[in-house]
Amino acid sequence: MKRLSYEILKEQNYDGYLLENAHEKVLQFGEGNFLRAFVDYFIDILNEKTGFNGKVAVVQPRPKHSPVSMANLINEQEGLYTLYLRGFENGKRVNDRRIISCVSRCMNAYSDYEAMMVCADNPELRYITSNTTEAGIVYDPSCQFTDKPAASYPGKLTQFLYRRFEKLGGENGKGFVILPCELIDDNGKVLKDCVLKYATQWNLGDDFIQWLNEENLFCSTLVDRIVTGYPKSEANALNKANGYEDNVLNTGEVFGFWVIEGPEWLKDELPFAKAGLPVLITDNHKPYKQRKVRILNGAHTSMVLGAYLAGQDIVRDCMADEVICGFMNKAIYNEIIPTLTLPKNELESFAHSVTERFKNPFIDHALLSISLNSTSKWKARVLPTVKDYFKNTGKLPKCLTVSFALYVAFYRNGKEITNTGLAAIRPNGDSYTISDDQAVLEFYLTHKNDTSRQLAYAVCSNEHFWGEDLTNIDGFAETVADTLEKIEQNGTYEVMKECL
Repeated sequence: MKRLSYEILKEQNYDGYLLENAHEKVLQFGEGNFLRAFVDYFIDILNEKTGFNGKVAVVQPRPKHSPVSMANLINEQEGLYTLYLRGFENGKRVNDRRIISCVSRCMNAYSDYEAMMVCADNPELRYITSNTTEAGIVYDPSCQFTDKPAASYPGKLTQFLYRRFEKLGGENGKGFVILPCELIDDNGKVLKDCVLKYATQWNLGDDFIQWLNEENLFCSTLVDRIVTGYPKSEANALNKANGYEDNVLNTGEVFGFWVIEGPEWLKDELPFAKAGLPVLITDNHKPYKQRKVRILNGAHTSMVLGAYLAGQDIVRDCMADEVICGFMNKAIYNEIIPTLTLPKNELESFAHSVTERFKNPFIDHALLSISLNSTSKWKARVLPTVKDYFKNTGKLPKCLTVSFALYVAFYRNGKEITNTGLAAIRPNGDSYTISDDQAVLEFYLTHKNDTSRQLAYAVCSNEHFWGEDLTNIDGFAETVADTLEKIEQNGTYEVMKECL
């Protein structure tokens, strides 16, 4: 079978959208599945719908350790790949196939360093995107300007920006719009701070720093799409159906949402709205981040541990259970949404999309994988809602308070610490592993013989976990203790059912 290429598509009389030749307008640090199913998908639609007419030059930011690298695979297919977006949308099952043609090539930052740097000389290049993992945007003082390249992503970016400054710094409008997609708070601000530190450390000059500040726009962003990547079990069947071999097939959920914090003029430069894409350019991304963290992530964290103890294994099956799904929806609509600041109709529309996403028939999202580091997750995703709800009403949110007891019940089943985590037993007799910080695991092992009441107060008063003493929330620890006793007697399913 022939490999995917423009030539094979011509032979097949492919009638979908393709952009074979155009200027490179985007430099993308990251060749992974997420950016190719998210940013590159949006750029591809921009090209088709608005005449954006731009190619994406991709940089693999890590050293090449194998001849079978993603960069090689992408280049062998002339940047082309097939993307499947699948799931439920407006109550209907969706399985969309699109050939993405906006990628021009992929370079390795180490073996193709000079080729990467030459991209800075291209006056058509205007946008820089990245997804170098949450740990990618860090300032590493050991990086040197003479490294080829600097080890850290911000170091590489500073080198690239300085090359641009040297070549085109004298022209207005030749700076970049920088759109980091790493999952950290204020990613644009943090990235800019790192770049400015390198500019100072490397003595690159006041003129360069002024150019950085005046000619470049570092946008903080929020990204939201589950990307499931290369469909190994389906690849042969999909290739056969397509009539070509695609070694960089990609899959993701149909839902996608990108929030970019930027000025009004950026809407004209990047006409996502004109293309009908779910990309919002706004002067404040934080309410949307709060919405995602509290509704989407908060729903996961508040529901999955109790559902797992009740015998469920994947999210989709939980949505088919009236009690578990009802518990989750009551938490979202009655307790989470009332604490948020965006318009109610927007919040409820997002909540509806969350339920559809959780029902996705193409994704087996394991509850145990979501359970990782549930202590810090509950603190970040659920505790702020509990506090806001209590502040606004003077009452405890019933479902979310119960979710804390479900979290404790999940952890208290631990029997011994192993090299993989805290070994535990589910009520049905299955063994499972609790994965969290070592201090958390040791705490629960130390308290494994506590009564429900003793354990509830010990967990609630642990300021190391929560950053505060939760026994100071009136009635919280007592309610958690009562709920833990009910879980001991009747199980998590009955306790969730009581909330309805």
